[in-house]
Amino acid sequence: MIIITATLSFETQEDRDVTVAKTAAVQAATRNDEPGCLAYCFAPDPAEPTHIQVFELWTDAENLAAHFDHPNYAAMVEVLHGCDGFLASENRLYVSEDRGPVYDSDKKFRFDAVATAYGADS
Repeated sequence: MIIITATLSFETQEDRDVTVAKTAAVQAATRNDEPGCLAYCFAPDPAEPTHIQVFELWTDAENLAAHFDHPNYAAMVEVLHGCDGFLASENRLYVSEDRGPVYDSDKKFRFDAVATAYGADS
């Protein structure tokens, strides 16, 4: 799995909210039309009124690479370049594996799912 996260910063909450609305159709198209896209969300941050939090989840590198050549990506770039108040973007890319649910059958955090990845004892 490949995870992309980003924080987009805007001058005002209004600029941010208009941008979220303008990107909604491209978000849906990316999720619905592009192979390997499991999640593609540009959401207003409820704790930071001028930030959009981006979360993308892709099955593999080939599908993610194809995304950057897809008309949906070009459309998103065009929409974002046309939005007012954009200040900055910080992006990160992670490669991960699915380790199952966060909680076990007793509704407790599954420390064992991450302990071996970081060398901790369970």
